[in-house]
Amino acid sequence: MADKKVIAVVGARGAQGGGLVRAIMADRDGPFIARALTRDIRSERARELRALGAEVVAADVDDEASLNKAFAGAHGAFCVTFYWAHMSPEREGAEAGTMARAAKAAGLQHVVWSTLEDTRKWVPLSDDRMPTLMGKYKVPHFDAKGESNRLFSDLGVPTTFLNTCAYWDNFIHFGWGPKKGPDGTVAITMPMGDKKLVGIAAEDIGRCAYGIFRQGARHVGKTIGIAGGHLTGAEMAAAMSKALGYAVLYHDIPPEVYRGFGFPGAEDLGNMFQFDRDFSDEICRTHSIEASRALNPELQTFDVWLAANARHIPLA
Repeated sequence: MADKKVIAVVGARGAQGGGLVRAIMADRDGPFIARALTRDIRSERARELRALGAEVVAADVDDEASLNKAFAGAHGAFCVTFYWAHMSPEREGAEAGTMARAAKAAGLQHVVWSTLEDTRKWVPLSDDRMPTLMGKYKVPHFDAKGESNRLFSDLGVPTTFLNTCAYWDNFIHFGWGPKKGPDGTVAITMPMGDKKLVGIAAEDIGRCAYGIFRQGARHVGKTIGIAGGHLTGAEMAAAMSKALGYAVLYHDIPPEVYRGFGFPGAEDLGNMFQFDRDFSDEICRTHSIEASRALNPELQTFDVWLAANARHIPLA
């Protein structure tokens, strides 16, 4: 292990970071070893990562000194934020800045920054097709990440910008799963019309990031969009019906109805779905399934993901 290069993984207990740690440690003959960064090194998830052979160290994205220490001596780092923990674009930007400065200070040779499109490049604030949120965003959890790309670029950090997409895991953990209506029918509800939504298994994000580290410097400075599938709502419902063993319908609704559902983040997600719908063709083009599979030969299709995870999808 002494001759292996260290990849410091922010958010190692999460879906993306955990996927990367597992990918690194599963490649026994590979050139890297994972340094798993976590706030709680005593947690069960941290113990699981340590059992894989990963180095587990304490670090916090809100504590620059801890990141400086955790990044020291590493070859590269995977940087990610979790917007939904606080729902603050400003805090997310601050966390990205902390990681960028720590990466610069450590002299890292390659950073993979898990990011998203800044939707204001397509829908400027003056465009009233969708409401402006928090005074300066269209899709806050997208825009804050996309806006933070420059924090790495401006410091000259050698970075690959990994544009992620909707997690299929949201059908399990984030309330996107099928719901039973008053008439007894079961449906998923999205304001996507007949357009394709770009999606992926969260685990595969980490595996694609590993492919980027494996392929090295040729990806520095580039933006790479990944996807496991491009599926319409009707196609997802049909696949769920087969996997779950009961009929699941797809209900299309206007984005303004979704924005009015009232749960925390409903406006943000309503705008996100509208962006994904209105620019579906371009998003599908820039999130190539084939390129993703080249990075991650184990890339899961939606059907494969369902085969492993359908039993965990709750019916509300």
